[in-house]
Amino acid sequence: MAAAAGKPSTGQDGETARTVSDLEADIRQLRDDLAKLSEQLAKTGQHSFGTAKRAATEGVEQLKAQGEAAIDRLRGQAHELEDELVAHVREKPLTSLAIAAGVGYLLAILSRR
Repeated sequence: MAAAAGKPSTGQDGETARTVSDLEADIRQLRDDLAKLSEQLAKTGQHSFGTAKRAATEGVEQLKAQGEAAIDRLRGQAHELEDELVAHVREKPLTSLAIAAGVGYLLAILSRR
């Protein structure tokens, strides 16, 4: 009975030794697999970060180009408006002078308050 409770019988010693060595081999294999999986996850994370960074950079560049195009359009429109204003002043200088005086008077009144 002592043999059953304390140590396995002699016939099972070989099996137990094989089972323990098999478990140790399985544990080593699992550790190796986990290390490889960790490396793969790290590489995937770096790749994803690189992809996201490239996409963000491209987005910023695209928005910058769109902003510059919008500014160029506004500058063109401002120049056109200026040209129209100059042409109108040259056509009707007295009317333009009267309008400028009226606007100046209104601004003076508003600034006193």
